[in-house]
Amino acid sequence: MQIPKRQNPMQVLTHWIFDPVNILSGSIQGGDLVLTDVSGSGNHIEMVTSHVSMKQQDNLLLDWMKGVRGEAGMTFHNDRCKKGTGCYFQTVKDAPINRESLEKGYTIEAVVQLPEPFDEEKHSWMGVLTRQGRGADIGKSGENELLATLSVSNCKEYQWISHPTNRSSSVTNWSRYLNAGQWHHIVIVNDGEQTLMYVDGICDYSSPAKTIVGIAEIEGKGWNIGASEWGGHLDQLFSGSIREIRIANEPLDRVDWLFDSSPQQVLQGTNEDVSPLHQETNYNFVFIPDAQKLVYLNPEMFEAQVKWIVNHTSNINIAMTAYVGDIVDHSDALEEWERSSKAISLMDQSQTPYMMTAGNHDYNAEDTYLDYFGPDRFCNKDYYKGSSPSRYSSYGVAQAGSYNYLWLMVDMKHLVQDLAWCKIVLEEHRYMPTILVSHDILYTSGDCQNLISHESENGKIIWDELVAPYNQVFMTANGHYNGNFHQIRRNDCDHEVIQLLINYQDSYRGGNGWMRLAQFNEEDNHIFFQTYSPWVEILGQSEPLAYPDYRYLTGKYDSFKMPFHFKERFAFVNDRLLID
Repeated sequence: MQIPKRQNPMQVLTHWIFDPVNILSGSIQGGDLVLTDVSGSGNHIEMVTSHVSMKQQDNLLLDWMKGVRGEAGMTFHNDRCKKGTGCYFQTVKDAPINRESLEKGYTIEAVVQLPEPFDEEKHSWMGVLTRQGRGADIGKSGENELLATLSVSNCKEYQWISHPTNRSSSVTNWSRYLNAGQWHHIVIVNDGEQTLMYVDGICDYSSPAKTIVGIAEIEGKGWNIGASEWGGHLDQLFSGSIREIRIANEPLDRVDWLFDSSPQQVLQGTNEDVSPLHQETNYNFVFIPDAQKLVYLNPEMFEAQVKWIVNHTSNINIAMTAYVGDIVDHSDALEEWERSSKAISLMDQSQTPYMMTAGNHDYNAEDTYLDYFGPDRFCNKDYYKGSSPSRYSSYGVAQAGSYNYLWLMVDMKHLVQDLAWCKIVLEEHRYMPTILVSHDILYTSGDCQNLISHESENGKIIWDELVAPYNQVFMTANGHYNGNFHQIRRNDCDHEVIQLLINYQDSYRGGNGWMRLAQFNEEDNHIFFQTYSPWVEILGQSEPLAYPDYRYLTGKYDSFKMPFHFKERFAFVNDRLLID
């Protein structure tokens, strides 16, 4: 394919390539290194050593990595220092870019590698590229907020925050969670209307505000490379590697980026049509994983999940939907509560059955979760049977196929307080197949193909007190921890218990609308689990789908079939509870 040439040359303001061939003067060892701006615009950068010796533990804080993958680069070792100290670069005093407000739009590109292992304490909120100065210094909101910064969160997300010239408050873009030790090509594009950030060619979240013009600047201030600021002082300095950074004074099309970014394919999936109901007598249960990032940044994806469930409850026999917790990302953000509540109200209006449990992001001193999703919301629903004294745990009963299923929603924060109540519910329903949902049960370690499961502290209590002694509990489900996993354990009666970890918030676009369907097939004695995105289904109606926009995920922990001999496993069910 031949790529059309640009009609006009790109308006590149600066281009820093971390390669010894671009040394203008000085050296790392001398602490006076200056790198040239290869764009020819004179925006050179000089090395700064802040409050430390240039050497720590007999090792330089900066070193070249020439020859790695055939490319140059520089590695920063600021995690050897105390926070706010170390080595970084800044634009020279007379650099033209220091005075540039980028009001015609801009494209910022950075090729960065996060340190491995990634230490949350040492590496959180370290700055890759930062405009010096505070928004408050020029009348913007936020006493200590930066004018602009590309930084790395404690969850290995890239964050771009900036104060536009036409707004009093900042706007923010986020990436998905990323792997340490890998090179990432970050592209931030502003066209005067919105700002989009791409990592390896994929945009996870759009900026929430529109008509975003430029980046505010302060006279006499420049840019930091490898250091962030807070309150006008150095904050977390960068550790990891930087290969190059380029800034253009216009929004560049993808063909004009430094190189064609393609994501490392970590997901398996398909966009072929898959029947959501294999046999008419089958029925489905749906699990909605942590919705926090969708509700916060991509609410249309969360709404697509809810609408799809409402529209398909009858034709694919959805007997119950369970939200596994973290329905909001910020418990003090009223708009997130309103957003999630409004979407879920479609289920109330259509009398679509659902149950909820809170996650760690849902708690605050005001108990806002209870105001929106407490017992008052459920008390008039036939399937809802009651709540605990804390009002956070609850249970309901859903008829599906040959059985009445008990759904026990166990609150993570009030687990110990609600334990006695949960046991009473289980004692009174010993002859009812039970699915227990709590936000915090199990997590995993290891690579994505060979995961090892671990019980959390809450998970051990839940297993020992609420699962193993109660033979009717045949399945548990939780979110909270990154990733997806399933396993089978044996309870005190030596019967199987299926355990599910379901959480896509660390994946593309905060989960891309993926949710878990569990299709129960009593006739053929199995349960088929599949991961499906109604949002991608909608997306495919207007544009061609490509990675990572899969309708169905097909990885070993996303789509799988488990043998399940219903009559044998549910032999405890009393004849009077069976449905003829």
